[in-house]
Parts: sequence; structure tokens; C-alpha cells
Amino acid sequence: MFRIFLFLAIVLFTTSTYSQNEKKSFIVKYTTDKIIIDGVLDYPAWDNAESIGEMQQYFPSDSIPAIQQTEIKMLYDDTNLYVSIKAYTEGNDFIIPSLKRDFRAGGNDNISLMFDTFNDGTNAFLFGTNPLGVQREALISGGGSDTSGFNTSWDIKWKGESKIYDGYYIAEMAIPLTSFKFKEGETKWRFNSYRFDMQTNETSTFAKIPQNQLIFSLAFMEDMIFEKPLGRSKTPIALIPYINTIAQKNYETDESLSNFKVGGDAKLAIGNGMNLDITLNPDFSNVEVDDVVTNLTRFEINLPEKRQFFIDNSDLFGGFGGRRDANPFFSRRIGIAKDTAGNSIQNNIIGGVRLSGKLSNDWRLGFLNIQTEEDLENEIASNNNTMLVLQKKVFSRSNIGMFFLNRQTFEDYEFLEDDERYNRVLGIDYNLASSDNTWTGKFYSHKSFEPGGGGKDLSSGLNLNYRSRYFNVILDGIYIGDDFRSDLGFIRRTNIIKGVTGVERIIWPKTGKINNHAFNFFPIFTWNPELDYKNTDYEIRSSWGAEFKNQTRLEARMVNNYTFLFDGFDPSNSEGGIPLPSDQGYYYTNFEMEFRSDRRKVFSYSLEPSYGGFFNGNRFSFRSDLNLRFQPKVFLSLLVDYNNISLPTPYSSADIWLISPKVEITFSKSIFWSTLIQYSNQNDNLGLNSRLQWRFAPLSDLFIVYNDNYFVNNFEPKNRSINLKLTYWLNI
Repeated sequence: MFRIFLFLAIVLFTTSTYSQNEKKSFIVKYTTDKIIIDGVLDYPAWDNAESIGEMQQYFPSDSIPAIQQTEIKMLYDDTNLYVSIKAYTEGNDFIIPSLKRDFRAGGNDNISLMFDTFNDGTNAFLFGTNPLGVQREALISGGGSDTSGFNTSWDIKWKGESKIYDGYYIAEMAIPLTSFKFKEGETKWRFNSYRFDMQTNETSTFAKIPQNQLIFSLAFMEDMIFEKPLGRSKTPIALIPYINTIAQKNYETDESLSNFKVGGDAKLAIGNGMNLDITLNPDFSNVEVDDVVTNLTRFEINLPEKRQFFIDNSDLFGGFGGRRDANPFFSRRIGIAKDTAGNSIQNNIIGGVRLSGKLSNDWRLGFLNIQTEEDLENEIASNNNTMLVLQKKVFSRSNIGMFFLNRQTFEDYEFLEDDERYNRVLGIDYNLASSDNTWTGKFYSHKSFEPGGGGKDLSSGLNLNYRSRYFNVILDGIYIGDDFRSDLGFIRRTNIIKGVTGVERIIWPKTGKINNHAFNFFPIFTWNPELDYKNTDYEIRSSWGAEFKNQTRLEARMVNNYTFLFDGFDPSNSEGGIPLPSDQGYYYTNFEMEFRSDRRKVFSYSLEPSYGGFFNGNRFSFRSDLNLRFQPKVFLSLLVDYNNISLPTPYSSADIWLISPKVEITFSKSIFWSTLIQYSNQNDNLGLNSRLQWRFAPLSDLFIVYNDNYFVNNFEPKNRSINLKLTYWLNI
């Protein structure tokens, strides 16, 4: 009954109306003129184009017009949307760390444009550039309510060029209308733009956004009105074949291997709103390695998806449940399996299809089907992985989504247990987002099915967030039954009830060097329903943090912990170490600090020291990120993560190091070289990844990748490989 009451309360919050600033709009005129993208606005069509209007300051204040204004104009024809940008500056001392595509926006000079083509406040396309014409694009999902909905792994073909003049720079863009998805006959999109100007330390936006909201929030956008309705998008078929040859040696088994692999992807548009992605014998080799992470917990960690096949509309598949504890679909599970020793190894994908996008303004559809290859030597079955999703928009920016997930093997393998032959999950989610993003949250309930499954196979959750200028409040509750299972999901643990509350008080000084500072209280409690709702964990965070007007940040935290161990656990992860006793609870407290310097400087850094208890002992940790740029060609970084675990005898103590230097050199906008070294004595690995990339045509690359891995104790080699990979994006 209590859940029903809270659910009805959420619906009431959703249907409420919120006052916003007076809406702005501008006209995008149709043109038949041929426009060359060169950063020179010398075509008469631009003289007749309408400027979008005045930009507003977002930082350091959100209540005045921007000091450094930006003039943005748009035109369109049957093929492209054209954008001209004239960004006024104090001088030409720009901060441009790199010439590489898909740069991070914070801490450097750039401008980004966001287009909500279905006017739903939930999904948008982003295109950005900087004074040197370096491009970036991204997909925004979930209404832009948090950073997890900002995905820069998406790639698309478009043209952009910039030129620097005295007191301003000009950027021109030609974005194919086929890059967007929209309804045929549409006359209006929602639009916003945000710009970072480092010389005056100003961030500005077209739509006025309060600082308590993220700058890419889709709740705050204005209308762009097309002079005549948009026609049917004539999207070409994109073929992306690849060739990969690899030579490698495993020094542990003294085996050498050479392999030649051919495959590719295809992208087809179904109408103006749907994408069909097809992959055949895809190559997910390590042209870009994952960042190594020090893990001192008892649980698995998840890493972001970077594979292109899974990126477009990824929120439609991966946005169900709770991302941290109960995500029923985690695409990185596909293509990874456990061998007979329990190690994670690559499991080849034979092929797959993926249909996703908009059926109409209010309905979205997703369908995915991928077949993985059997590996009899490692007792890995061939599996079919299927997901079907249907999502309906409700109210202004909320939606209801339903899904069915199935992982199944159709062969009768002798090594498979009966309960491993299939796993299915059926679920429904309600996602809340008020019109001005003051209220966000979700309610979900999922049920799993597998051979011999028990009755405790539900996963349910309720989340509600309130965000205002002076207060942020979060309420979160999760139940995961002991029998709930999602083989294609990320389920940290089962048999829990978890409750989270959080209150943050934000203070905005009228004078001084501090832009804002906040006090935060964030307790997390976990109970075990099978042990008479015994409290098995809690983490209570109390913190104070300040953001300064020069873009530095300082935070101090105290964290009170309680952990009950059901199984023995060795936090040091040392060979032959004695685990801490099970069936025992541990109380400990940590004190943490974090400082982040001004990212505009040539040398920037962050420092994160902490000290306190750790189970029945103590832990001192220190993490530092150092960055040095010789712009725009060379960027150097160094990550140092040190943990000293000191436990009483006879338990193991340890010094755990993660040291990761990286060198990135961008010789031009099309030739990049990077080398990443990752030393982790927790993983007993010293890894080197050196990659040369030549983008010889739009989204077409030649990679030469060298990988080398060593044991850290005796510096003996583990494995070594060199890849030559060629990909080509062909529109037909």
C-alpha cells in the first residue's frame, strides 16, 4: 500500500506545471544556395539568416546576459542543416588541449549545440566544435539529468571548420539531416547551445539554465522553427567493413598465434525515426583498452560500453532498473564469458541485429538479437541473446517502459547445468522527469525466470529526487530477491533491501571567491530479508564541498561504515592471505579530502587523500591525477592511486599501487598517437598499449596497436601482440 501511495505521489508531481522563463524562438530559413564550409561567412544566404538571439550567462552567475556574446544562425536545404557561429572573445589565448575528435568540453574553449528533434525533452543530438575546428558529437538521453546520459562514443559524418579572427572566431557546420532522427513534416525542434570561454572564465547558454541544473539538461531548451516542413529523410545505407590482422604470443603457454579477421557493420534507416544495425563477425579487439581500477570491495565493478554497435539508443536498452545495483541489461556481458577456471575471456560474436528508435512522438521501440559462438575447449555454450523494449511517453517528459530479456542456448551441452540453459527477465519501469527537472526518479519491478527458479525472483525499486537552488533531496529504495537473476545484467548482489536518503543544503555567497558551497548528509543502509531483516551494511557520508569562481573545487568528507561479512574476505587480495572471519560485523570510519585545481591552467591536478579504519584495521589512500598540456599537440597525464591496508596479525597487510602514465600526441586532426602504461600490483600486471590512428576519411581509420603485458613481481612477459586494423565507412 505504501508503494502505491508513493507511486501516485510521483504521478501527481509529474502532472504539476512549473513556471519557466518566457519562451524564446527563432526561424530557420530554407535556402537553395550552395554553402561551402570554410569558416568564412561570405555567402549572401548568411546575411538573410536570422540570429537565434542573446546568450545568457550560466557561470559564474546565472542571472545576467553573457558578457562574451555569441551569434548563431541556421539555414537548411533538402540535405543539410547549416550553422554559423561567431563567438566574441577578449583575445586569441585559447585553451585547446588536443586536436582529437570527441574532446571533453570542460576546461577549454568550445561551443556545443543540442537538438531535441522529437520535442520530448528526453533525447537529443549534440554537435560541438572549438576555435581550431575540432569536432565532437554525443547522444544525450534521460533528459540530461545526470552524466550517465551523456555518451560521446557515438559517431556520425558531418562537416565543420573554424577560423580565428581578431576579437572573435567563426565556426561553420554542415550537418546532414540524415544524422538526425525526426518526424516527417515536422516544423519545430527544441534547441539549446552552451559555450565555454576560458579567457573570461565564462560559461553561457542560449536557454537560461539555473546553476543547480546540469548545463546539458534537456528541460531547458527553446524552439527552432523551420520555414517549411521537413521532408522524408533519405538516409543512405552505411556499410562499415573492417580487416584486422593480429600476431600475438602467450608467454605462459609458449604459444604463438596469427589471425586474420574480416567482418563489419551496416546501418539502415527505417523511416525517419528508426535505426537498423546489423553486425557480422564483429571485432571487439583492444584498439582502446579499458582503464584499470583498484577494487577494494567484495563486488564486481562495471565499465562503460564503447562498442559502436551498442551505442545508438543505448538508453532504451540499458536504462532499466538501478544502474548501480540492479541493471537487468548490461551490454558488456555480450561477448564475454567465463572459462573453466572462472576467468573472464572473450567470447566471439557470430552476428546480430539491433532495431531501435522512435515509432512516433510518444512511442519508442527497441529489439536486439545477438548470437555468440560456442567454445567447447573452455566449456562455453553458444547463446542467443534477445531483448525487446517498448517505451511510451507520458505527461511532459516522463515515460513508461516495458521489456522482455532472454538468454538461451539451443544446444544440449553435457557441461551445462539445467539452470544454465536459459534466463529470462520481464519488467516495467516508470521514469519521472518534471517539466523543469525539479523532480526526477523512477519506479520499477522486474521478475526473472529460469529452470528451477525459486519464488524470490523479484527486483523492485523506487527513486525520487528533488533538486532546487538551495536544496537537493534523494530517496531511494531497492529490493532484490535471493532468486532474482539476469545473466545479461549487472546485479551486484541479491537478497537485499537497500534504503538511501540524502539531503544537501547549497549556499550561494553574494561576494567573495566561492561560487557556492554545500553541506551534504547521505546515509545508505542495507538489510537482509532472509535474516529477519538484519542490517548488514551501512555507509553514512557527511561532507562539505565548495566550488570556487576560478573553477577549483575543495571537499571534505567523513564516512561511517558498518560491514557484516557472510563469507571470508581478504581486503588485501594477497596470495595466501588469511581472510577476515565470516559471520562478523565491522565498524570503521574514514576521513577524506578532495581538491581539484583550475583546469584552465597548463598544469592541472587533483588530490584525494583519505585515512581511517578499514574492517578491523586501518587504510591510508592517496589518489592524484596530474595533467600537463603543450597545446594543441601534446597532452601528458599521470594517475597515481595508492592504498596502504594495515590489518592486525594474522591477517594480511598490503601496499596496493595503480600507476598509469599516458602520452597523447595529435599530429593533426587526422593522425593521433597515444601510449598508455598501467601498473597494478593488485592485478599483477604491467600493461602497455601504444596506438597509432590515421583517420584517412570521415569515420574511417587505420590502427596500428601494440600491446605488451608483464607480471609485476618478476617482470616476466605474459603476452604480447600487434594489431593492424582497417575500418572504412561507406555510404551507398
